[in-house]
Amino acid sequence: MMTKEDYQKEYGTHQKMRDHVRQDQYRLQYHLMPPAGYLNDPNGLCQKDGIYHIYFQYTPFDCGWGTKLWGHYTTKDMIHFQEEEPFLYPDTKMDKDGVYSGSAFVKDNLIHYFYTGNVKLYDRNDYDYINEGREQNTIHMTSQDGYHISQKELILTNDDYPQDMSKHVRDPKIFEKDGYYYMAIGGRTRDNQGCVLLYKSDDLQHFKYYNRLILPNFGYMWECPDLFELDGQLFLMTCPQGLVQQGYNYANVYQMGYFKVNYDFQQNTYTLSEFHELDRGFDIYAPQSFLDEKGRRIQYAWMGIPDADYDNQPTIDYDWQHALTMPKVLTYHDGQIYQQPMEEMKALREKTIVSHCHQIKQEDTICFEMNIELEENKDFHLKIRDDAHLTYQNHILTLSLGQSGHGRATRSIEINEVYQMTIFSDTSSLEIFINDGQTVFTTRVYSESLHQTVEFLTSIKGKVTYYPLKPYVITK
Repeated sequence: MMTKEDYQKEYGTHQKMRDHVRQDQYRLQYHLMPPAGYLNDPNGLCQKDGIYHIYFQYTPFDCGWGTKLWGHYTTKDMIHFQEEEPFLYPDTKMDKDGVYSGSAFVKDNLIHYFYTGNVKLYDRNDYDYINEGREQNTIHMTSQDGYHISQKELILTNDDYPQDMSKHVRDPKIFEKDGYYYMAIGGRTRDNQGCVLLYKSDDLQHFKYYNRLILPNFGYMWECPDLFELDGQLFLMTCPQGLVQQGYNYANVYQMGYFKVNYDFQQNTYTLSEFHELDRGFDIYAPQSFLDEKGRRIQYAWMGIPDADYDNQPTIDYDWQHALTMPKVLTYHDGQIYQQPMEEMKALREKTIVSHCHQIKQEDTICFEMNIELEENKDFHLKIRDDAHLTYQNHILTLSLGQSGHGRATRSIEINEVYQMTIFSDTSSLEIFINDGQTVFTTRVYSESLHQTVEFLTSIKGKVTYYPLKPYVITK
């Protein structure tokens, strides 16, 4: 358990840790990071009265896994950010071992928050981490402004989940349809089947079990569900755990992607499409989306992943770990979800430099956006950094990292044509958009030198537009 008073008392004893963080050359310039310590899932994303609220899982005094708070950034323009005080603390009996992931839903000028309160009953003989000895409490609260909250209210407990569920039930997210509210919660059954539980409400306070979304033998746990519509198509975004790699697919320890869902809410029946991975990079997990006041579906994700066999030791050495991805706008066309950086990111551009693929001209900076329009569909080899390469050969697109990957090696996808690429390079990250966001690769990368040259190592015709990028402005 950690109250606000506990946090404030301990905060004063960690000034050296925060000073150490600021000395790291790998601190990102245009991504949200923990002020110190450990960051993972984005939570409670919403916009209220013109202010974007970006909450996140946060362990402030340890750069490894530990007691979870909700950290908090706010912004009006996605360029200038305010680092707020932590928003949620594990300060009650129903969330004493961590305020785990959750979401926000704005209705009638009020923000409703739902999250998982984690309780581990270590003193019980039957505690086994999976099936017994753990409470996964679904908790509700509200806020008028995104800063001050009502009293926490327990709305679902272990007794409200189906009897065949394990004690891994978490990460509530709200979807509104035809005057009703559906809460999607990630779950794991006792026989190790991943699924998403659906609960239904007409008042955002009283929820009854409605159904479960499941694909038999497709992973043992589905985390971080997000149920939403794009252009009339319903999608379930989620993170299945326990998938076996199939060729180039499912190469990470855990996956992130979506199903198309055809749901008859009157008959309460559904079908799921095949699973589509949203990102092919090394560091991507726990996506969450929301509608902003312009009607855009914006998604953040954790630029990291649990239980990987590669590491972030360069930042751990400076007492911090992980970041959020850039915010992306999701659209649906040509039968799939496309991702594009928010329009607001253009405000970071310092200048425009145009050249040809065979003669890329760039400033001496590692923080840039580069748009490449290819005039021919042929194999190529693009060097992004000293040992970070993007190659296209026999319709296989591959991102490969050498020593700078700290254990990250290759990720690939089969793709018929590559006609456009946008590369966002930050001090210790790459986000690569292929064919206007049809495919994305997100990764951390730790080049020894932050003075790098991008160049095609094969001859190919095309146009390159290069933009050095300014950093976010973050105030405390």
